[in-house]
Amino acid sequence: MSDHYTTLGLTSAAKLADIKKAFRQKAALHHPDRNEAPEAAERFRAVQKAYEVLSDETQRQAYDDNRRRNLLDDPLQTAREIWGTYFKSIL
Repeated sequence: MSDHYTTLGLTSAAKLADIKKAFRQKAALHHPDRNEAPEAAERFRAVQKAYEVLSDETQRQAYDDNRRRNLLDDPLQTAREIWGTYFKSIL
């Protein structure tokens, strides 16, 4: 599971306006028509999925609950996934 907050470069305390702003910036950056990198389409889809989940109140609550549960169940694996996603997004 990828971390939607990391995908958009946000913290879990982000407000809806911050989510929308981050989505617009990341979508413009990774849009396949503007970015010729081979992984641009994949990153663009990840940004779209993150926005879809985090902008909907019900989906965001379910995602946050699941995220907290995963941190409690296997914190090491969760940390690896979060850091892996983070490093993949900046490289």
